[in-house]
Amino acid sequence: MKKIFGKTKSLQDVKTHYCPGCGHGIIHRLVCEAIDELGVAEKTIAIAPVGCAVVAYYYWDFDTCEAPHGRTPAVATGIKRVKPDKIVFSYQGDGDLAAIGTAEIIHTAARGENITVIFVNNTVYGMTSGQMAPTTLIGQKTATTPLGRDIKRDGYPLKISDMIATLPGAKYVERVSVGSPKDILSAKRAIKKAFKNQIDGVGFSMVEVLSMCPTYWEKSPVEATRRVEDEMKKVFPLGQLK
Repeated sequence: MKKIFGKTKSLQDVKTHYCPGCGHGIIHRLVCEAIDELGVAEKTIAIAPVGCAVVAYYYWDFDTCEAPHGRTPAVATGIKRVKPDKIVFSYQGDGDLAAIGTAEIIHTAARGENITVIFVNNTVYGMTSGQMAPTTLIGQKTATTPLGRDIKRDGYPLKISDMIATLPGAKYVERVSVGSPKDILSAKRAIKKAFKNQIDGVGFSMVEVLSMCPTYWEKSPVEATRRVEDEMKKVFPLGQLK
């Protein structure tokens, strides 16, 4: 119990700006636990996105740099090539990675860059008032789809991890969730593996994390975790894709 609920060295002991029930805080902790257990905090450089996690550098006690919207993998690539001994990871939401940053993530994976990508999928733009994201579910109501996402008008949700897994340069792709205690433990294992791959020089690794957004789903935190289980997993099944 101490290991689960005790302090994590690389996670700052401060209040976050995240909404109650948001999954980002859980994912931040899992990232920090993995980094601490691997003993690479002093060598780690994170790239924060434009999105809800834009000020993640307030919460992580290791080097972090900011990137323009969607360009996080490109910045991570540059840093890793200049500093190949560093452990470099990008942390991105579905708007940052799967919309404006689609080209960056695809070509980064295609090149097989030896970095780690943490991809947070909550099916909505959380930072800018809840607009439709590339991952928004069919029928899901958002600020820009008040009647629900329509296939004929908006197309299908983008399964970015499935796409990335088809690329030879991608060495490890897994989809996990933080919607239940059991899933959180599995998510930590996957995140730690993605970092270990980089340490071992395996190549490009990405972990997609299904997460909650109670505020823009207009649900309570408990209802939001149920939605991950009952709706999101049906569209985005968990498991190792590559």
